[in-house]
Amino acid sequence: MSTRTPADIARRLSAKAKESRAWRRETYTLPRDEARDKAREWFAKFPKAAYMTEIEFWRELADGRIEFTIRRLPSAD
Repeated sequence: MSTRTPADIARRLSAKAKESRAWRRETYTLPRDEARDKAREWFAKFPKAAYMTEIEFWRELADGRIEFTIRRLPSAD
C-alpha cells in the first residue's frame, strides 16, 4: 500500500499541468509600428478562428515602446 501525502499529490498534479500547457505565449517589447506589424504577423500565421490567437496583455512604456504578450493554442485540433 502506498501512502499519498498532499505534497505528493500536489507535485504530481503540478508536473502534469506543466506537460499539458494549452497556451503558447510570447512577449515582445517593440516600437509602436513594429509591435503592430508583429501582431499582424501572428494573426496572419495563426488565425483567431483556428488558434484563438489574442493579445493577452499590453502596455505603453515611458519611452513609447509597446510591451505585449500574445497567446495562441498550439494547434487547431
